Amino acid sequence: MGSTEFIYFDIDDTLLDHMQAQKAALVSVHQSFPCLRDIELAQFQSVYKKINSGLWHRYSLGEIDRMYLEKHRFEDTFTALRIECAPLKDIVRFYMDDYRNHWRWIDGAHEALQELSKHYEMGFITNGFSETQKRKAADFDLYRFSDKIIISEDVGYLKPSPEIFHHAAETAGFTGDRILYVGDSYTSDVQGGKSAGWNVAWFTPAPIQENMNEADFVFKEFKELIGYLK
Repeated sequence: MGSTEFIYFDIDDTLLDHMQAQKAALVSVHQSFPCLRDIELAQFQSVYKKINSGLWHRYSLGEIDRMYLEKHRFEDTFTALRIECAPLKDIVRFYMDDYRNHWRWIDGAHEALQELSKHYEMGFITNGFSETQKRKAADFDLYRFSDKIIISEDVGYLKPSPEIFHHAAETAGFTGDRILYVGDSYTSDVQGGKSAGWNVAWFTPAPIQENMNEADFVFKEFKELIGYLK
């Protein structure tokens, strides 16, 4: 990767463990609201995850707005489970507050940022809501590494749309062939980055074999990425 001069990192499930935080917050919701008493935790988490994923896809296509997504990921979950939970706004607020309590670094990610920032300029690209992602950046001091934090809600496009990558390249001041993008999602990060003409390092503990050759580098521990770039 001798041509790399700038590294962009995805945030959720690349640097910070979003999935674990979501899972833990749903445990708290399940324990705190009596309407879920007769629903098994695993079923609640599974239904929520499926519905939330579908809504984010619709949001990425511009079919629904943020307010609809935030409301319906719980409302539609409760409908699917055939239960009534109210007031809905209290559950939505409770979930978001608790979700923030469970943010953690992915193993090795902080150390990788510290080491690689000695050799490369860097920035961050993330799908998500602006104030939530900015709070993550502040809480985990990502601004120490870069002020180039590209958030989909601010840009108006979500990964894998090429527009968000083109905006990020302009912000970095480098052409795509000089940028390495590090992310965990095959669709949003690998396909999105490659379609924008970037080099891509795919962080995944379980790569899809037939898709591995689409990324320039595949790794499951950050020490592998450090070794590859140094």
